Amino acid sequence: MRILMTGAAGRVAAMLRPRLSRPGRTMRLLDITPTSPGDREEAVTADVTDPAAVREAMEGVDAVLHFGGHSLEKPWADILHVNIHGTQVVLEAARQAGVTRVVLASSNHAVGFHPRGEQVPATLPPRPDTYYGVSKAAMEALGSLYHDRFGMDVVALRIGTCDERPPDVRALSTWLSPGDCARLVEAALAATGFHIVWGISANTRRWWSLDEGHTIGYVPRDDAERFAPALIAEHGEPGPAAPAHALLGGEFCVRELGASW
Repeated sequence: MRILMTGAAGRVAAMLRPRLSRPGRTMRLLDITPTSPGDREEAVTADVTDPAAVREAMEGVDAVLHFGGHSLEKPWADILHVNIHGTQVVLEAARQAGVTRVVLASSNHAVGFHPRGEQVPATLPPRPDTYYGVSKAAMEALGSLYHDRFGMDVVALRIGTCDERPPDVRALSTWLSPGDCARLVEAALAATGFHIVWGISANTRRWWSLDEGHTIGYVPRDDAERFAPALIAEHGEPGPAAPAHALLGGEFCVRELGASW
């Protein structure tokens, strides 16, 4: 099996690559930044907005992990070209190559202006907090379109805070461990149909429901709670009205729109 991973030089991809490696699987790494391939890896230096380059990279591929694009807020023109147009380029190249399985790296920022709640479902409609959030809502819409039009199996992962450990108190609720991220991707690669799923670990304090993840076979194993005493001692508990805890997008909802972060 050969999997094309876009954005392969990025931070989340770097955590995923060793966890997704296994005999019988080749990871084809695509990024505008040159990457050094390891065992069972191939590297392609290309831009996700270049249709010809992406079509060439799609040859012989069985599935796509689309992690390419800007990972933080940028001016609108940059977000439109790289994140939105780039996603359409990847999906269209997959369609043309007969690749029917695509996993999209969406984000909680597609729904960032929704207030936090108890076990919020992944079916929450878009309410983006930034141009970046708009691009993730558009990514989900494009995935839905390519599923309904062409029968592609597409899973959009609304990823929270994916890191080796939660960086702050808010992340005790939104953390996705690298190990659980890999388990989520594996479940998404086996799923059929179109799904939007929260990218979150089994955190004691989680705001988001795991029900949709369970539907595709995702069973997280990690819980951010073991980091809670140290983080709370260092940072304290934010007030409930603070954007970091009041809204799903946190501080993205109050930062300058369209500025490069």
